[in-house]
Amino acid sequence: MNALGSRAMAGGVNPRTILITGVSKGLGKALALELAKQGHTIIGCSRAQEKLNSLQLELNSATGSPASQPISSSSDRHLLINADVRLNSSVEELARTVMAKKGVPDIIVNNAGTINKNNKIWEVPEEEFDTVIETNVKGVANMLRHFIPLMLASKQGIIVNMSSGWGRSGAALVAPYCASKWAVEGLTRSVAKELPEGMATVALNPGVINTDMLASCFGTSAGLYQTPESWALKAAAMILNLTAADNGASLTV
Repeated sequence: MNALGSRAMAGGVNPRTILITGVSKGLGKALALELAKQGHTIIGCSRAQEKLNSLQLELNSATGSPASQPISSSSDRHLLINADVRLNSSVEELARTVMAKKGVPDIIVNNAGTINKNNKIWEVPEEEFDTVIETNVKGVANMLRHFIPLMLASKQGIIVNMSSGWGRSGAALVAPYCASKWAVEGLTRSVAKELPEGMATVALNPGVINTDMLASCFGTSAGLYQTPESWALKAAAMILNLTAADNGASLTV
């Protein structure tokens, strides 16, 4: 973890409302559970309703309550919504629901992502390429389009766009994914210049973690890397300690 991640890890003392896309599995799920355990309120979205139902129960069980803000019921603390970030209309409805039920999130983690099957670019089917770009790039843009205006009123809010080491370098057989994450890096830096003082957006490379996406690239070798749960401990501390001073940064957990 870099110097940012070494800041005081007291994020749980000040409860936040944190929206995480792609929350039903992998890094999104692990991060949501860790943040809930620390006493923060989770808003999550995914296209997998059954997984959302299961996660709701896990969040309720994991929820901690900081002394500064006791809670009466964990069952209504967290909000999970079936939404598809690839669709502008779905994100528009997501924003309306979030505002009606929870208000403006303090932190947004644009985590939803996918990767192509290992293949040379000329052998990647058109629909597979489109899915990667629509999820990883358009999905982030849709979230920015509908949630930044909600944050502008108070000129507060942190937006974390999940990037990758492959958003800063290239790799064979995953060109569509690399292209999408390079786009996230550029989009983040550009949007940072459009935000008012007090807000921040950062591109965050999570590092190499044993997820389904890594297994699709590395096969059984993915098991040599850290679990999402161990990653979430570090990532949660880092994300909670982001400030407006980090606006436009490209960071790594």
